[in-house]
Amino acid sequence: MSLKLPGNINSSLFKQGYQVHSNTDGAINRNIQACREISKMISTSIGPCGKNKIIVNNLSKIFITNDAATMIRELDIVHPAVKVLVMHSEQQEEEMGDNTNYVLVLGGELLNLAEKLVVLGLTPTEIIQGFRMANKFVNNELEQLVVGQIVDFQSKEQLLKIIKPVIMSKQYGQERIISDLVATAVQQVMPKDRPQAFNVDSVRVVKIMGGALTNSFVIKGMVFPREPESEVKKIRETAKVAVFNCPVDISASETKGTVLLHNADEMMNFSKGEEDELHKVIKEIADSGVKVIVAGQGIGELALHFMNKYNLLVLKVPSKFDLRRICRICGATPLVRLGAPMPEEMGIIDVVESKEIGSDRVTVFRQNEETSMTSTIVIRGATKNNMDDIERAIDDSVASIKSVVRDPRLLPGAGSTESELVKRVTNYGEKTPGLMQLGIKKFAEAFEFLPRLLCETSGLDPSEILPRLYASHDENDKETLKFGIDIESDNVNDCLLDITEENIYDSYISKLNAINLATEAVCTILSVDQIIVAKKAGGPAMPQQPKPGNWDQAD
Repeated sequence: MSLKLPGNINSSLFKQGYQVHSNTDGAINRNIQACREISKMISTSIGPCGKNKIIVNNLSKIFITNDAATMIRELDIVHPAVKVLVMHSEQQEEEMGDNTNYVLVLGGELLNLAEKLVVLGLTPTEIIQGFRMANKFVNNELEQLVVGQIVDFQSKEQLLKIIKPVIMSKQYGQERIISDLVATAVQQVMPKDRPQAFNVDSVRVVKIMGGALTNSFVIKGMVFPREPESEVKKIRETAKVAVFNCPVDISASETKGTVLLHNADEMMNFSKGEEDELHKVIKEIADSGVKVIVAGQGIGELALHFMNKYNLLVLKVPSKFDLRRICRICGATPLVRLGAPMPEEMGIIDVVESKEIGSDRVTVFRQNEETSMTSTIVIRGATKNNMDDIERAIDDSVASIKSVVRDPRLLPGAGSTESELVKRVTNYGEKTPGLMQLGIKKFAEAFEFLPRLLCETSGLDPSEILPRLYASHDENDKETLKFGIDIESDNVNDCLLDITEENIYDSYISKLNAINLATEAVCTILSVDQIIVAKKAGGPAMPQQPKPGNWDQAD
């Protein structure tokens, strides 16, 4: 009697609806293929001449951007292997604020080359071991490629060394204007004695429609895109500030009742007690020396009447984050009770004024001190999408300052570091015995992605430019590191530029972190030999309802 085997081995192991993809079915190849797709999508956006993507998210909001962090945040990715790569990329954005696309594209390139090694017959374990050895070697070599560091964080010229390349990669052609704005804003908030205390949140961006980018400017303090509620619109002298995180109004009772009024006198006296109480509270606030009131919640009409009577400037700030920033600038404590603040709970501000920028009224909180707690870049532009993209570039450049404060060392940019790593890691691979050298050489080959993409996106021929770049790095001399790809060159003879003259540098710690995260993501994906997907929770999907037609159309 023959033994009958079940058709699906996992049929008795899992509930109905489970999906199992094993290595024998080509799970590794499918994972690599999926990661290659996201990597291809991001790679065309790398570099100063990178292309933009139009992304329409699930709320039908349109994004036109070349920022990788925005793309992966708005794309609804479901493939589990790609999610691993995306999570490592998000970690880079969280820690360093820049080089997000570097993690995704280097990871995709490493997986693409690993697939060729799998076809040759290497096991994923051997590839992973080779990649880890190469990554360890790169960590040591990067320290030798350092060509300088930021010495003085108060110097605008020094700050521009790291800000300008980041802005150039996002907003090519406008880098001079935006870099100057960011450097000025960072200078105003950079602590003199302790640069390590620099807070990214100290540099804010306010977008006001109209004008052009050249009309943008920096204000030492905060700008709110709304005008004060009170009749008093400006205070030009040092004033005390009270911040209330509660409604500035008559307190409402918890219970409801019905009141029967017999005549006009009863009606006149009905709310007199409450009015007197509110008047007394506002008078106490004014008598304490407060000139500016910031309210996080609603402001009653009667309260506003009394505050106008005592010439108080009243500003409503619905955002709790902005309220927190105001407290940090002024040194105030947000109060959850309506009443006169204690002396230690008040804040101090130098100038509060309402200005008209374009057709919008804004309120400016300005400090006259040398070092401010907050600096605001006011961006002008014709379209919302353009201003959003400029804001993302500013956020990345400010985040790059945060990473350089942690480690001020700089690497040569414009593909110079990567071309040097290709040479050095390849030499290391040739000296390594056994099958590991195949993985190490492929790891070296992966670094060619950046100079190649810089050439492709700027319209140059990589087959002509890359040999010249490698030839310039042929000598084991640190001086040769100063040559990178000139994306503005018209002919092959002038394809290289001097990085030290153009001040094109990369943050050492940001690039090191990106390489480590990309390697870790690739090793994690290669070590997967099975994907087990559970059945989705919930009942059957509801049938799609037909969309209603235009109400103006004839039946």
